[in-house]
Amino acid sequence: MLLTILISNSFSQISPGDLSEVHSHLEGMSNCTQCHLLGDKVSNEKCLTCHTEIKARLDENKGYHASSEVKTKDCVVCHNDHHGKTFEIIRFEKEIFDHKLSGYVLEGAHARKECSACHKREFISDQKIKSKKYDTFLGLKTTCLSCHSDYHRNTLSQNCTDCHGFEAFKPANAFDHNRTKFSLTGKHQQVDCIKCHKIETADGQKFQQFQGILFSNCTSCHIDVHKNKFGQDCRQCHNEESFHQIIGLQNFDHNKTNFKLKNKHTAVFCKLCHKTALTDPVKHERCVDCHADYHQNQFARQGISPDCSSCHSTYGFAGSSYTIAKHNESEFPLEGAHLATPCFACHLKTEKWSFREIGIKCNDCHPDIHTTFIDPKYYPASDCRNCHSAGRWNEIKFDHAKTEFSLSGAHLKQSCRSCHFFTNDTGKVSQRFSGLTSKCTECHKDIHSRQFDNEGITDCNRCHTSDNWKASKFDHDSTLFVLDGRHKDVECVKCHKPTQVEDITFIQYKLNEFKCETCHR
Repeated sequence: MLLTILISNSFSQISPGDLSEVHSHLEGMSNCTQCHLLGDKVSNEKCLTCHTEIKARLDENKGYHASSEVKTKDCVVCHNDHHGKTFEIIRFEKEIFDHKLSGYVLEGAHARKECSACHKREFISDQKIKSKKYDTFLGLKTTCLSCHSDYHRNTLSQNCTDCHGFEAFKPANAFDHNRTKFSLTGKHQQVDCIKCHKIETADGQKFQQFQGILFSNCTSCHIDVHKNKFGQDCRQCHNEESFHQIIGLQNFDHNKTNFKLKNKHTAVFCKLCHKTALTDPVKHERCVDCHADYHQNQFARQGISPDCSSCHSTYGFAGSSYTIAKHNESEFPLEGAHLATPCFACHLKTEKWSFREIGIKCNDCHPDIHTTFIDPKYYPASDCRNCHSAGRWNEIKFDHAKTEFSLSGAHLKQSCRSCHFFTNDTGKVSQRFSGLTSKCTECHKDIHSRQFDNEGITDCNRCHTSDNWKASKFDHDSTLFVLDGRHKDVECVKCHKPTQVEDITFIQYKLNEFKCETCHR
């Protein structure tokens, strides 16, 4: 019992601690020399005696341990022991570990992977290393297919980087289709790969087919919509830029048909006329065979409409060759301002052009602003030309002398609007020509505040004329106070002074008394 204790105490003084789990089989004083030189440190040669896979890599000058940063170090610098059974003798700090020293640089998505995503036992090809009891970072190859499955089932290169990058498997940006037997040109450059390279299934697994795709003719991929009426060489009429834009018609001349293409027709897509097949006959004798009658038979005579070419050309539907001379042959000849009026001002009453039932009376187009405000006994209101001319609306030829109020003096200089202007209760402005009287106060304000009313009517003509506002007809001697002597020289304002009654100021002309002391002290 004492011997056992002594030996145990002695070993405890020699050994610095338990070995890690992977080296636990080397415990005991008799095994020290398997790693240590007698009485000295751990020997690199002794390490490599056991770790033959590391020695093989060093001999080939390959791998992490053969790098210039590592091969000069002793093994124990990174892999020392005697720290207990649970000690990780192989430990990597991912943040500081430089993977390129291993001979394989991590790029793109590889750099973002966890170590365990690649360092798996199933990826190790060396069976001796794979059979080891403990996890290892050795035994992996750098070829893509050593970790990734061959999606293309050995139909393409084993080097995935010929087509794919490290950032993502899709898309295969590194692939250049022009290196194949079928160079991509025109619209083919915009086609998704899956359109031609379909997903197939073999042995219960899906893969994308890249070899064995037929491309000797256009119909290998495209359906012959013409059903072989023009042969199988689509390039006689089409090219890779656009299948629908038929610009390769070297062998087809449309002008040899019964319908020559001119102007706008040359830019029309064939399918707009040839709705079923290019070889089917198309009716084309009249414009309406293809174009809808925009005017909806408005020009029809005896059920037959004139052809569109009577007014339009193949340069475009907008605009018209319908001349003023032709318009003057209609029921409404153009004259005056109507000659400068654009067609749409009269003929575009709705969303469609209208040419029939437009009317020829003025108020068919122009609103009758005089409705109920003009006396029909002078002029019928429906015909504006009784007063106005087609040359200019402001040119009036109305004879006012035919009314009950003949214009004279200053009245001749006034515009119609000065007198015939009316605003109703809703604020709508109109010109009123009926229902007016000849009383002065109908238009002029009575500044005398009805001093001269006679039975409710003030007759301005008793003192004034239409030449001006001066009271040239007034005779003071006809009043109750005859001017004589020095009174003849006195200004009117000396006797007739401003007076205010209920916020209304006016000159007092009618005096109630004529005593001297009324004016004189």
